[in-house]
Amino acid sequence: MGACCSTQFKYKGRRHEKHKSEEAEGHHENDVTSIGHNGAIIRLQGSSSFTSMYTRKGKKGINQDAMTVWENFTGEKNVFFCGVFDGHGPSGHKVARHVCDVLPLKLSKMHQPQPQHRGGAKKDSNKDNFHKQWEADFIKAFEELDEDLIMEDSLDSYCSGATAVTLVKKDHHLIISNLGDSRAILGTRDNRNQLIPVQLTVDLKPSVQSEAERIKKHSGRVFAMEVEPNVPRIWMPDQDCPGLAMSRAFGDFCLKDNGLISTPQVFYRTLTPKDEFVVMATDGVWDVLSNNEVIQIVSSVKRQSIAAKVLVYYAVQAWRTKYPDSKVDDCAVICLFFKKRPPPTTTSTSGALSDVSMQTASLVDVPDPKGKKTGEDETVINSEIVVDPKMLEEVSRANAYKRSRLGNLSRHKKSGDSGGGTRC
Repeated sequence: MGACCSTQFKYKGRRHEKHKSEEAEGHHENDVTSIGHNGAIIRLQGSSSFTSMYTRKGKKGINQDAMTVWENFTGEKNVFFCGVFDGHGPSGHKVARHVCDVLPLKLSKMHQPQPQHRGGAKKDSNKDNFHKQWEADFIKAFEELDEDLIMEDSLDSYCSGATAVTLVKKDHHLIISNLGDSRAILGTRDNRNQLIPVQLTVDLKPSVQSEAERIKKHSGRVFAMEVEPNVPRIWMPDQDCPGLAMSRAFGDFCLKDNGLISTPQVFYRTLTPKDEFVVMATDGVWDVLSNNEVIQIVSSVKRQSIAAKVLVYYAVQAWRTKYPDSKVDDCAVICLFFKKRPPPTTTSTSGALSDVSMQTASLVDVPDPKGKKTGEDETVINSEIVVDPKMLEEVSRANAYKRSRLGNLSRHKKSGDSGGGTRC
């Protein structure tokens, strides 16, 4: 699905707790963490001190999104690898999960950390070398993995594939690689201390002129279907298939001779104290939420550990509001925070309830622009998230039970204190 407009929301700050229908549909659900190459900690769901990750199946069938976080990547302390992968085609879920498992392992084995030197020109040279080395490693790992895919007998990747957005963070260095239409954005502060989004990747779609030119040069065709006039797709020279909405991907070997490539775009950024977090997500999020909406949601969540889940929750609600006749897409999100947020303080019963729920998003009111164009050239449509009553019915019962329990505890404590005696 192509993103032609975004939806304006007033975030209500509703509590929303774990519900059976909301559980992550990710792979390896019973194996949350494992040990990888050089002792790295591999995380496939859940959260850690600086990361939050969550995926949810849409309404199109099996969840084709995958994600992973490697901590102490390449055996170096506090080095992170994060990756979000979006499969497509009949075997897209298998391709995405294979890439999710193999790519960081291949990259870790391939990369050889260089010793860092201090001082002047050497420091600048080190930065350039750091960037160039990682860029070369990313490109080589992506292309080698794609070549290996066709040899995997267990994967039918001729008309199936996967996109990928990945990053490596080491100290103040951030290397981001992108293949396809997933996206990574940075939440940072401007000169007025206002939180703003910075898009770190380019959505690699056939609508990008340079991408379309490459495809046409290799006899591929680019055009949109009548039902989706704003979504250019790649087609084979003599057949109206497969109609890919991205211009780079793993797999999809039916188009590899017609302009589809597996070479990622690689970007480098030096982090500053104003930078707060990165959000990486599949297009199921970006099709319905703008960059600014995403950072406002993530920054409004009081507990970093559930930021990804809350963002997916709002994306699902946005799908139901914006595209009520379309099937909700799979969503996968990783949030990487550069600073630990202080825990919220609770000074009242309502605060205690918020603390007990562990699933609270604070109130964020976004101004109503009435169709104003955003900086991303996306039209903002005025609407509000309408929370599905069925989804929150069990949550309401749970919160009512908690309020009752807390009320009973409070009354019991007061009656015990008013007795005047000392209890041992």
